[in-house]
Amino acid sequence: MDKKNNWKAWLYLLPAIVILLIFTVWPIINTVRISFLNDYGTLSSVGGKKFSFGIDNYKNVVEYSGFINCLSNTLLLCVLTVPISTMLALIIAVALNSIKFIRRTMQTIFFLPYVTNSIAIGMVFMAMFSMIGLKVDGEPMSIGIINSVIEAFGGTRINWVNAGSSKVANMTVLIIYIVWNALPFKILVLLGGLQSVNKQYYEAAKVDGTSRFRTFWRITVPMLSPMIAYVVITGFIGGFKEYSSIVGIFGENMGPVGDAGSLNTMVGFIYDNINTDRQGRASAAALILFLIIFAVTMVNMYVSKKKVHY
Repeated sequence: MDKKNNWKAWLYLLPAIVILLIFTVWPIINTVRISFLNDYGTLSSVGGKKFSFGIDNYKNVVEYSGFINCLSNTLLLCVLTVPISTMLALIIAVALNSIKFIRRTMQTIFFLPYVTNSIAIGMVFMAMFSMIGLKVDGEPMSIGIINSVIEAFGGTRINWVNAGSSKVANMTVLIIYIVWNALPFKILVLLGGLQSVNKQYYEAAKVDGTSRFRTFWRITVPMLSPMIAYVVITGFIGGFKEYSSIVGIFGENMGPVGDAGSLNTMVGFIYDNINTDRQGRASAAALILFLIIFAVTMVNMYVSKKKVHY
């Protein structure tokens, strides 16, 4: 009877399958195809130009003068933001799990950045760290709240995001923003994992007189290892696709005034080529990024098999 009614299930799934094939599967196949058409461009294709098959697009990506800068910015943001955000999320999740009377309220507060437009939040961060306008003597007319706090404690204001700022200052602002923006999802996942941990483990540790740090390291972390592995893997995948945070803070120039492109990432490089009718090069860059993400994900999964306790 079940086999006879299988056609009904496929009929119900048909609209979703058609949409998936049109908007997901075909674009992936077409991206791979375009990446091997030398110097492919949509406008040129419409004009009837024929493209030879080869790997020139990949050569153009690798030989592009800003490719190393885009790749290094992407890797740096991933390597720095994923561990920091994961550790902070774990600490906050443990703290939230222990204060039951306001847990729901705090969960809502921490989750707000996740449902807020990232570009809008980036503009707020830019205002917080910026120095706006100049007086006749060269002093800024107004400074952001971060520099105001620094000066209130006797420090010297720092040029975080304006013209002439250093890349270290720019990266610091980006890392703070990305970590803050990544926390809500990770906290939610880890908090859900904490609430499913058997309380008998903690009761046994308490009877044995185990310290809180040892309980955290020997019980909480191993029991949460599947969730930690999950947020680390998804964190790296999201980090390699970082783009909107830089646009939100620095605009489409992908860097402070006078230093456009200094903070560009792999995704930014792809968008730049799409906008300049170099879809072949953009497709090649997208596949290179995919291979990097795939390799990093496989390494994470290999490590998680040895470290994760289910």
